Amino acid sequence: MLYWGTTPNSGPCFKKFPKFYHPRQRLYPPNLAGQYINKETQRKTKRVNNSQSVASSNSKAAMMDREDGGGGGGGGPTATPRPRKGIGLRTWLVVSESGQSRVEEVGKHVIMRRTGLPARDLRVLDPLLSYPSSILGRERAIVINLEHIKAIVTAKEVLMLYSTNPLVVQFVQDLQHRISSLQALSTQQAGERDEMEREDKAEANLSGPSQHTPRRRASISSNERKDDAPETSVVAGPKVLAFEFRALESCLESACRCLDSETRTLEEEAYPALDELTTKISTLNLERVRQIKSRLVAINGRVQKVRDEIEHLLDDDNDMAEMYLTEKLNASKEEVSDEDDDRSENNSQNFTSFKPNVEELEMLLEAYFAQIDGILQKLSDMSEYVDDTEDCINIMLDDTQNQLLQMGVLLSTANMILNAGIVVVGLFGMNIHITLFDAPTIKFWQTTCGTIGGCLALYLIAVGWGKKKIMLST
Repeated sequence: MLYWGTTPNSGPCFKKFPKFYHPRQRLYPPNLAGQYINKETQRKTKRVNNSQSVASSNSKAAMMDREDGGGGGGGGPTATPRPRKGIGLRTWLVVSESGQSRVEEVGKHVIMRRTGLPARDLRVLDPLLSYPSSILGRERAIVINLEHIKAIVTAKEVLMLYSTNPLVVQFVQDLQHRISSLQALSTQQAGERDEMEREDKAEANLSGPSQHTPRRRASISSNERKDDAPETSVVAGPKVLAFEFRALESCLESACRCLDSETRTLEEEAYPALDELTTKISTLNLERVRQIKSRLVAINGRVQKVRDEIEHLLDDDNDMAEMYLTEKLNASKEEVSDEDDDRSENNSQNFTSFKPNVEELEMLLEAYFAQIDGILQKLSDMSEYVDDTEDCINIMLDDTQNQLLQMGVLLSTANMILNAGIVVVGLFGMNIHITLFDAPTIKFWQTTCGTIGGCLALYLIAVGWGKKKIMLST
């Protein structure tokens, strides 16, 4: 029987791979040509249908995107494609100057345009990177990286990366409370100021012309004195800080509170563990003290970095002047409103040489510098206590080592005296006949006791000589 296709290994393979089929020449057996051609036509048709369905689905998706992005524009231009969600976007928590918070999902470039910060300053806030604590004053924003707080403070709002950390949540609540309370205080002071102005106007209207003139002159002179004096609050009471300083104060307070809490926790664990180690030196106590010392070194470094950063700001007035965002914003608005062609260069020069009175910010930083310095002092005292404990442990170990050495000296001395007694016994054990062997038994006991007594006497003499020479403790 003849098969169209045969192979030496697998035998007949007529249906699967005919002998006369070739993928390029399309040669089929005469009686099977129609069957193979039909199968190939079906495969081509299937591929064409699949490509058409994919193209139609892509066109539908593009049409839906245009309808969503067009905003009912009808025959307007095609809307720009929306960026894919999650690419280059991060969730930011924004706290406004009124104390309201909202969550925004924006990209890095939007934040850079919004705050005027370069990309290298934004990298300081990246939680995946490890940057030391820093406070950077820029033209339109303040970058704050203190412990768990990573925020951007502007003259109108505070931006921080959204986080579910309990410390960050507590900080946001404190920030909102501080901003809202001071906002209410400033509103109250403004109301009191308006009320005083209305009372002055009413008194001026009721008084006669003779009384109106001196009051007016007095008010004018007082206004002139106010213009000459630094800017202060009109009504009596605490002065309301600028928004950026309120946010900075909240950041410093939260960082100091966190460091103080960790310091107190470490103190509660360190002192009992160190006292227990001095009473009982064991592997468990040594391991506990080692872990405490590691935590102490880490916290000490963090506190020292925050202290150095605040001290650096206090030493440089230019850095503190850069943080007056509200005054710079007001100055720029006044410059724009009063700008004319002839005075544009002078105004720009005056703005670049903007030098506010940094006494207000200096007092704020000094208060928290004293607080962080107190925390650092606690850590220094704890570090000294750890060092004292280590010195005490070393002294105790040295004393134990000395006792072991003395014991070794005594045992060596006893071994030497015992060897001397063994020499005497060896001499009497030699196979040499002497008259002492023929003596009565009492002579044997006298010789034995004399040898032992001599060894003890030599041992006592050696120990006494060692104590006299202060080689052995009494």
